[in-house]
Amino acid sequence: MSVSTHMAPEPVEGFPAPEAEQASTAPRRAFSAAQVVAALPGAAKKLNPASQWRNPVMFLVWVGAALTTLIAIAEPFVGGSDDSLPFGFTWGIAVWLWLTVFFANIAESVAEGRGKAQAATLRKTRTTTSARRVVSYDAKADPSASGAATEDVPSGDLGLGDIVLVETGELIPGDGDIVSGIATVDESAITGESAPVVRESGGDRSAVTGGTRVLSDRIVVKITSKPGETFVDRMIALVEGASRQRTPNEIALNILLASLSIVFVVVVLVLNPIASYAASPVSIPVLVALLVCLIPTTIGALLSAIGIAGMDRLVQRNVLAMSGRAVEAAGDVTTLLLDKTGTITYGNRRASAFVPMKGIGSPELAEFASLSSQADPTPEGVSVVELAAAQGIVADMPRGAEPVPFTAQTRMSGLDLVDGTQVRKGASSAVLAWLEASGSPVAPALRAQLMSETDAIAQSGGTPLVVATLSKGAGQVLGVIHLKDVVKDGLRERFGELARDGDPHRDDHG
Repeated sequence: MSVSTHMAPEPVEGFPAPEAEQASTAPRRAFSAAQVVAALPGAAKKLNPASQWRNPVMFLVWVGAALTTLIAIAEPFVGGSDDSLPFGFTWGIAVWLWLTVFFANIAESVAEGRGKAQAATLRKTRTTTSARRVVSYDAKADPSASGAATEDVPSGDLGLGDIVLVETGELIPGDGDIVSGIATVDESAITGESAPVVRESGGDRSAVTGGTRVLSDRIVVKITSKPGETFVDRMIALVEGASRQRTPNEIALNILLASLSIVFVVVVLVLNPIASYAASPVSIPVLVALLVCLIPTTIGALLSAIGIAGMDRLVQRNVLAMSGRAVEAAGDVTTLLLDKTGTITYGNRRASAFVPMKGIGSPELAEFASLSSQADPTPEGVSVVELAAAQGIVADMPRGAEPVPFTAQTRMSGLDLVDGTQVRKGASSAVLAWLEASGSPVAPALRAQLMSETDAIAQSGGTPLVVATLSKGAGQVLGVIHLKDVVKDGLRERFGELARDGDPHRDDHG
């Protein structure tokens, strides 16, 4: 069984901050006065028969209310009032029937309103994210748009086919394809994966999603989604319930309710012919009131609100259910499989250990690893400096040193010191290629040890970063930094609670 959900593990500009939201997700009242007042206009709009017919039970109540109202209006003119009924009886029934329909509409409007409030932050991304649109893009003359004129526009104003420039630290304003350039992109806000991914023009890695952040380099993106049809727009529609599709259980329950309603309509229609043999026929308003009492009005009134409220409660916990089917399936889950990144971990890889090569001391590796990360503002780079400091190694930025930023092409970063020494950290293949290109290839024995250490880290689920130096033409591999996702505090206790909640033999007192 699979449950299609999305979890936002970390705050990204334009997206909700999970920790802050979770702190504010204490149990709230289902209905507040402000929510009811805000839902009144929506409830009034839903009195339109075009909205009511989708719910057979409530549509039947709406027809009964309309019929009773017409009878109440016509009674003084056609003399159809039953003398045995008190004055205003028909109007009383009409009012109660309209109140029944209106209450059902209010319940659904409140549920939708809470979903819209949860989606407000997502919608904000389309109005606050700025885009640099290329005025006239010439793919042949200048594919990288290096000299092209640009204009700043809100991301919501971007249309299909627009060309935009996105540089380091900027948010990608809309869904599209990279037409020029290569960059590393942080897609954690969408996928939950903390490790940045490489996106480049051509091939199957050119697609980018609006709201993700470029961490390095510069890319030219062609917008491929129409306004209102981006990934973020679809998320907003799902949260608000605007595009919520009925689940199989909901469809089955609607069919059952409609069948019962038809049965009771038949019962009410045959009452007068049968009763006329022994008594006077019953008035139509009384029969309508009886029908509304017999049919499952309450279930039909709250069915839509229950589905929307279920998705809303998940959104309050930063879980976006991609369909109502996922919410229903969650109730039948017996085995829980979790994607560790951002779910049971903090969502950012952190340095956990320094693994020196043979003949290299751990303090020396920690010092150069810290040096290579002095100009690295990423969470991984900061964690390297913090790990070295925890081991008593504090390496400040040397005066005159030139930072070498990470790029998707080199897959390395580091420092160039004043004395000519170059310090690099990055992927093992990139570092080895850099040393070889500099005329200082790594000895086979050292390469074998390095590959053994990096393979062991990778197989354990971590990420290895190789640290190396190049001084006066002599290169040296110092060791490996072990990056890994750190498990959040208190997870063991939370899993214990889950196990207890799922124990069928557990009593009410735990």
